[in-house]
Amino acid sequence: MNKSTEGVSPALLARLAKRGDRHKYDYGHALVLAGGVGHGGAARLAARAALRVGSGLVTVAPPPAALIENACQLNAVMLRPVADADALCEVLKDPKISAVCLGPGLGTGERTRALVAAVLASGRSAVLDADALTSFSEAPETLFSMLHRRVVLTPHMGEFARLFPAEAQEMRSAKTALAHRRLLFGAVQRAQAVVLLKGTVTRIADPGGGSAEHAATGERAAPWLATAGSGDVLAGLICGLLARGFSAMESAQLGAWLHAEAALRVGPGLIAEDLPEALPEVFRFIGL
Repeated sequence: MNKSTEGVSPALLARLAKRGDRHKYDYGHALVLAGGVGHGGAARLAARAALRVGSGLVTVAPPPAALIENACQLNAVMLRPVADADALCEVLKDPKISAVCLGPGLGTGERTRALVAAVLASGRSAVLDADALTSFSEAPETLFSMLHRRVVLTPHMGEFARLFPAEAQEMRSAKTALAHRRLLFGAVQRAQAVVLLKGTVTRIADPGGGSAEHAATGERAAPWLATAGSGDVLAGLICGLLARGFSAMESAQLGAWLHAEAALRVGPGLIAEDLPEALPEVFRFIGL
């Protein structure tokens, strides 16, 4: 295996390899909740990423009115209409669904809060991103009361500030990386879930005290990741890894590394659609 794997252990990367005696059902089923008509692009990006990172099956679940729109743009990714939380509960009766991604393009408000509650009540591994986080900005403790340790929250600093205003305010004036780590760990203790705080230095922490960092600086700088849909791809990568059976902390750590490494492969001019397509080259680089 190539040794240029800063920020993640070669042993963890090696576990991405698939075995020849397994089939798709051994690698999990990722479910990505999608927004309404005209708002499905983010979920499709996440779903493509989940498929590329090795989830055995991936399903996008839009409201019924958006089903045809998504069908026109998906092939290997399956479709299942989900009108509301009750319909989602029916879908989640399928024990093969092993991880769920909520947030990209989902919309904010009561419907999203109900969908999040249904997934968390099921005990499934889950990624909460974007609208799934913002929908709880007025009552973050409601979200925290439902979370468990198989959940990954993936906020950028703005979303982090909506959920953890005190910690975010202190972070803005903190001078050292150590202070930022301490404040993030305090937020994680409140949430009791893994938090991946996106930034030039992406910091990850779990309630058990685990932590990791991925610095997109120096030789690993990838400023072209500042583009629409990039975060949706990261959420999909983490969901696909959760579906495969990696822990929440492992999925966040691997997802962050793969996300940056794919961006380095593409280079300037990158758009979000490029990131999943760069993964095969990344996998060859690490010797899978």
